[in-house]
Amino acid sequence: MTLSQLRTYSLLPLVLILCVTLFALGGSGLTAILRFERVALLHDGQVWRLFTGHLVHLGWSHTGLNVTGLALIWILVGHRFDNRQWSAIIIALMLGISLGLLIFNSTLTWYVGLSGVLHGMLVAGAVADIRSGDKTAYVLLILIAVKLAWEQMAGALPGSEAAAGGPVIVDAHFYGGLCGLALGGLFKPKTARQ
Repeated sequence: MTLSQLRTYSLLPLVLILCVTLFALGGSGLTAILRFERVALLHDGQVWRLFTGHLVHLGWSHTGLNVTGLALIWILVGHRFDNRQWSAIIIALMLGISLGLLIFNSTLTWYVGLSGVLHGMLVAGAVADIRSGDKTAYVLLILIAVKLAWEQMAGALPGSEAAAGGPVIVDAHFYGGLCGLALGGLFKPKTARQ
C-alpha cells in the first residue's frame, strides 16, 4: 500500500474520530442538542438527531471505547469497501438504527453512542469478506450473532455499562447488526487490500 493509498484508506475513520472527539469536547450541553431524543424528533422535527445521536457519547470513557472499537473494526474490515461506500453504509446504519429505536423502542427517551453503527460496520465487513472468498469470516459473523443473541436474552455484557459510564442500549447493537447484514450484501466489496 502506497502512502497516498494509506492516506485515502484512513481518511474516513480519522474524520469520524475527529467529529466524535470535537463533540465530546463540547460537553453535556452539546450532547443534549445532538443526541437521539424521541420527543425532539417526533414533536419538534429535529431530524439531525437521527444521525448526530450516534456521534455523541455519555462521557470520555464511552467515547474512548467507541473510538477504539472503530479503529479495530477498520483494521479488520475497513479495506473491504472504499470511503464512498463506507460513508453510505455509515449514514444508512445511523438512519436504520435510529428508525429502529423510534419504531420498536417506544419507551426509550434518548440514546447516544456509535456502538450500534460499529456493530453494523463489523457485520457489513464480515459479509463482504465472505462475499470476497474469505470463509474464515463466517467465524466472525457467528461470534457477532452469538453476542447479539446474548444481549437480546440477557442484556448488556457484564462490565460494559460500568465501562461506558451508563446504560447500554443493546437494541441499537441488534438493529446495527441487522442493517449491516443487509448493507454488506448490497454493496460490492473490494476483493483485495488496495
